Amino acid sequence: MPFAQSHAITDICILVKDTQRSIDFYVGKLGFELNRRAEGFAEFNGAGLTLACWEIDHLSKNTGVPNAKAEGPHKACIAVRVPSPQVVDEAYAELKEKGVPFYSEPNDYVWNARGAYFAGPDDELWEIYAWNDGGSMGNF
Repeated sequence: MPFAQSHAITDICILVKDTQRSIDFYVGKLGFELNRRAEGFAEFNGAGLTLACWEIDHLSKNTGVPNAKAEGPHKACIAVRVPSPQVVDEAYAELKEKGVPFYSEPNDYVWNARGAYFAGPDDELWEIYAWNDGGSMGNF
């Protein structure tokens, strides 16, 4: 069985410039619980996964990954599938009220999903989505 089919994603690590700024965002605006804090690193508990933030300079210093490799926006898209299009709209309203910067209001997309996209404090891309009636489409 292929690796991705036998091992669930359990953690997502975002490379950030300022750990405290990320803690403020993920705890204060999105409601994650801070699980662990270390120099240049923070780990959060959320529904179904562990989210970590690792400062780019700390990563480079400790692993040898060059800073240039880790800098820039959209190193990952973190997707959250919710049960219905209505929940997309509700989540959008809740997060927008807390000051989360969305790219646009929720939309229905050609791949038969309703979604909304926003940026985290280091310009990482987030998606909230739900399948519309009929579910996912293979080709669009």
